[in-house]
Amino acid sequence: MLLFPQLNQKTKEQIENLLQNGKHKELRDRLCCRLTFGTAGLRSAMGAGFCYINDLTVIQSTQGIYKYLERSFSDFKQRGFVVGYDTRGQVTSNCSSKKLAKLTAAVLLAKDVPVYFFSTYVPTPFVPYAVQQLKAVAGVMITASHNRKEDNGYKVYWENGAQITSPHDKEIIKCIEECVEPWNGSWNDNLVDTSPLRQDPLKKICDCYMEDLKKICYHREINMQTNLKFVHTSFHGVGHDYVQSAFKAFGFQPPIPVPEQKDPDPDFSTVKCPNPEEGESVLELSLRLAEKESAKVVVATDPDADRLAVAEQQENGCWKVFTGNELAALFGWWMFSCWKENCSKDADVKNVYMLATTVSSKILRAIALKEGFLFEETLPGFKWIGSRVKDLLDNGKEVLFAFEESIGFMCGTSVLDKDGVSAAVVIAEMAAYLESKNLSLAQKLIEVYETYGYHISKTSYFLCYDPPTIKRIFEKLRNFDAPQSYPKFCGIYNILHVRDVTTGYDSSQPNKKSVLPVSKSSQMITFTFQNGCVATLRTSGTEPKIKYYAEMCALPEQSDRAVLEEELQKLIGALIENFLEPDKNGLIWRSA
Repeated sequence: MLLFPQLNQKTKEQIENLLQNGKHKELRDRLCCRLTFGTAGLRSAMGAGFCYINDLTVIQSTQGIYKYLERSFSDFKQRGFVVGYDTRGQVTSNCSSKKLAKLTAAVLLAKDVPVYFFSTYVPTPFVPYAVQQLKAVAGVMITASHNRKEDNGYKVYWENGAQITSPHDKEIIKCIEECVEPWNGSWNDNLVDTSPLRQDPLKKICDCYMEDLKKICYHREINMQTNLKFVHTSFHGVGHDYVQSAFKAFGFQPPIPVPEQKDPDPDFSTVKCPNPEEGESVLELSLRLAEKESAKVVVATDPDADRLAVAEQQENGCWKVFTGNELAALFGWWMFSCWKENCSKDADVKNVYMLATTVSSKILRAIALKEGFLFEETLPGFKWIGSRVKDLLDNGKEVLFAFEESIGFMCGTSVLDKDGVSAAVVIAEMAAYLESKNLSLAQKLIEVYETYGYHISKTSYFLCYDPPTIKRIFEKLRNFDAPQSYPKFCGIYNILHVRDVTTGYDSSQPNKKSVLPVSKSSQMITFTFQNGCVATLRTSGTEPKIKYYAEMCALPEQSDRAVLEEELQKLIGALIENFLEPDKNGLIWRSA
């Protein structure tokens, strides 16, 4: 059935069992399509088959990457390649991130490419950071970030330290298809332990990273003296040691770890899903520990420590879990204030930038308009932010901060990707500084909104496991009242503009063409309403979800938050009822 030796007995057995039991449809599903690059590289369930993550598909992907890099860089074999991994694993398919990382390294070592292979698990941001520090041509991180425990992934970073974007992804897929049969040596995962071409970059990268982190530490004295206590949870992933070191680099006492969640556990056994974005329901253990320890602030890194959730205890004892957009308002205010206090006399504010993805809050745009710096938007996915930031830096610009609403933050430019480790310690410094002024994070957030205008947003999703249904929903929006005509109203709400990044259409532009690059591989339509609301419907690049994002952007003088919230809620109701039609389309509501 398989055309070449499959040396993993467990995945081989999975295919043989399907064959013996006559499960032909599942066999076809597993063997007749190949993984493609989404917003976060390759991501899928672990198990047998060409559209799953397993030993063979990782070997094939790495062979394709080798072929593409050999073509792209004459000095590939001098500069080398970085490989990192998280702590995921699955017994039933004998698949673990470390094993897949070893196979990734083996393919390259067998071809005489020097490999910087981390001797233990690391946060995802350490791979792009290492690519830049070590001047490697590229790097791979084996991780599925905050996905469910069954999944794993393969994230590719280019020499610029940003995730690959088009056309590299398309070219790599072509190269993978040209060499699907494993080469001699590709299965030899003990090359990592025997090859003289393998180096362990762990100590050097850790030391350099913590040193670079100090560049965005502005109040060490306050950090050293604060009585504020912090709890950190690493969600059974990689974050514990690294967040402890980051706090130390900033002069803090170490945060209190959640004992049940501080060590790696591929089953994520204390949470229903390992995504801190889900809010209070998954932060239960950390909030209870914080109450016991009288810690006012909880920081939670997701399993690969590239994203950050934050909760703060309020005066009434309740906890406020901040959204990604709220945290971005705080980070935007903070990073700009720190820049202003520390910049040289002749520094030009017009040289300073912040960025966000297009489905994220427009709060940075409001701050930029008032303070004079520049703001730019990119397509969803940090790969677009990383590449754009690199362009800006190469052109002599200064980038202070970038974010995406799904709690991904980039403070400073040492790492051109989202980084939960640096974000955790920056928010801790911000909280300590505010506490010295008798303010909480929540109080400061209200001040930021009152200064720059309320930006009230709501993001959620529906699950849909049927790709044709998803396609039908979006095609209906493109042919709403007539062929090739988008809706003019959503219920009672008048639509001013429509932007469809999938097709490249934008009604607000004179030539009707979208300024953002066309992204045919995913669905994404944005509606701008007459009442000041902006709403986007899009498919997830990593999960079977239709996501919706809606935001009311008010001017500073429109400060009645309750009115804005009610208006937003009604509009979202209309959006769901008229455009997504969950009952008719069999969509599964996100469980509260």
